[in-house]
Amino acid sequence: MPEAPTIDGGNTVWLLVSTALVLLMTPGLALFYGGLNRSKGVLNMMMMSFSAIGLISILWWFYGFSVAFGSDVNGLWGDPGAYLGTKTFLAETDLWGATAENPSGIGVPLYVFMAFQMVFAVITVALISGAISDRAKFAGWLIFAFGWATLVYFPVAHWVWGGGIVGAKIHALDFAGGTAVHINAGAAALALVLVLGKRLGWPREGMKPHNIPLVALGAGLLWFGWFGFNAGSELTVDSVAGLAFINTQLATAAAVLGWIAVEWVKDKKPTMVGASSGAVAGLVAITPACGFIAPWAAVLLGVVAGVVCALAISLKYKLGYDDSLDVVGVHFVGGWIGSLWLGLFATNSVNAAITDVVGASDGLFYGGGVTQLGRQALGGLIVTVWSFAVAYGLALAIEKTIGFRVKAEAEIEGVDIAEHAESAYDLSPSTGGAAAGAFAMAGLTPGAAKSASGEAPASAAAVDEKVAG
Repeated sequence: MPEAPTIDGGNTVWLLVSTALVLLMTPGLALFYGGLNRSKGVLNMMMMSFSAIGLISILWWFYGFSVAFGSDVNGLWGDPGAYLGTKTFLAETDLWGATAENPSGIGVPLYVFMAFQMVFAVITVALISGAISDRAKFAGWLIFAFGWATLVYFPVAHWVWGGGIVGAKIHALDFAGGTAVHINAGAAALALVLVLGKRLGWPREGMKPHNIPLVALGAGLLWFGWFGFNAGSELTVDSVAGLAFINTQLATAAAVLGWIAVEWVKDKKPTMVGASSGAVAGLVAITPACGFIAPWAAVLLGVVAGVVCALAISLKYKLGYDDSLDVVGVHFVGGWIGSLWLGLFATNSVNAAITDVVGASDGLFYGGGVTQLGRQALGGLIVTVWSFAVAYGLALAIEKTIGFRVKAEAEIEGVDIAEHAESAYDLSPSTGGAAAGAFAMAGLTPGAAKSASGEAPASAAAVDEKVAG
């Protein structure tokens, strides 16, 4: 007779901590993208990430979780009413994965698993925003985020993890989101930049990152939070969670080296932006593979991702699409590298769930032939086509109705002022001229300054009130 439902304290605490870690990634992304952006659009860039936290969290609670993880309806979506937000799940039997034979499931309350997957949905939408910096209306972004999450992310999460066509029928592997998150967001980003067009002056004008320390801080927070993203995706405290953890660190470290090596060869100078971008590329690539490959394969994956993504960001100049912050070059390309890597290096020797749970096969270099490589390619292709098509249609509809792109004057002045009536850096003096402002901030009165003779000057020359920046 099955035992009574029991909460597993270790699994529950780990998943709660992982949820908080993944939530931190979205503010980290805001800092990373914000630093890479020009100063006149940094707040708009960060607002896209923070607004995703607000909007997608509510959508996920109300119907997104049901569509993604409700009982499979047709391979394309889950039962929309299964976990509808109007219901409450606090009974002792409301444990994730519970069955009649195993009433405890993995010993984690349903709401904990819901919250963990919620923050995945949040950051996937936020990732897209980096491609369209400096030129998108905030209202247009919110409408797009609502439509894309509903029509793309929620169903794709079901396809990959909820018993849908990619995971349960094609048997493609995705441990923590290479296909569902990064390929998915990257394809949507490409569609958006094609609809919105290039920034004014691109690529003729230099549009360099305005605050590199912010970039490094954001990358560090992403790296920290990603351990919850990857190791947390095991859902339980076991050796596979440890494997995902160490693989995440190794691949990311190797990708940093791979990216700066490319910079050293091409430009003779490694950069902080390059090291930060290399870290993100490694994190992206290891995401689908972290719990399915051996550590040596994770190191090799990191090197390949760092090198290939460093080269891939130049594609936008050759092909003429303005992907502002390289979402396509890092997330789309990196997601594909990590997903296909599973077709080469996935092995049951490190995770028996590959065969026992997913019904997949070992990779090519572990005797599995090309079967799993084909599955990975097919799964990624399905998600790419669907995400790109829906994103393109949504963006076009928004542009033709309320307008998605800001007017040229607003883009020149700065989207922060035009869309939010604020700027990131207030360089104006607090009172009087620039010199007076400096004295005021120091708590001093300019007129109180005395000459070497001990007498205050009779008058001071007028100061130009124009402030650089």
